Amino acid sequence: MNTNTNSKQRQYRNFRPKFSLYHANAKGTGCALKMEMHPALGDADGYFMMGLAGQLTVGDRRGATPVYPTFDWSNAIYVKLDFSDITKMLEVFRGMTESIEDGKGLFHTSSSGSTKIILRHVLESGYSLDVFRSKAGGEGSVGAHFSLSPNEAYGLALAMEDSLGAICFGVPSIWTDGKSYDQNQQGENDVSVA
Repeated sequence: MNTNTNSKQRQYRNFRPKFSLYHANAKGTGCALKMEMHPALGDADGYFMMGLAGQLTVGDRRGATPVYPTFDWSNAIYVKLDFSDITKMLEVFRGMTESIEDGKGLFHTSSSGSTKIILRHVLESGYSLDVFRSKAGGEGSVGAHFSLSPNEAYGLALAMEDSLGAICFGVPSIWTDGKSYDQNQQGENDVSVA
């Protein structure tokens, strides 16, 4: 039987790297932070999608079957962080400034409303991240607060810095047929990298 490797259907393995921190407390007023990286693709710029969700339940870890706290992801505040937003956050994490835009924060405005992002260094405890969203026309607003310990901020800053290449330039696709990009290029003209 003659098989032609050019006729193989190749599939891309797409992935969205995610990172989450959960800060539950006994009062039920905790918050969770989720960061998801979206690398640049074609003409589309890369970004991080940041989500903050308030704590729903306290949970109980005692006993044979612990119940873990839950977070309200269905009503979370999501913010798209582009290159400029990320670099301004990194200025705070790296100690170049104490807060974004001297405490004024970042503003995102759309037809549905506006979002304000405040990140500041708090000497006693680490870093404070606050996100406030107001609907267009001033009809109600919601907010979320997340405190980052110094070690959490350090790790998040390193992850954000390491991701800047992918945010700016994207990442090559990964073949799922077990061959690397270079192996596929040998003798095959129909291979493209997204």
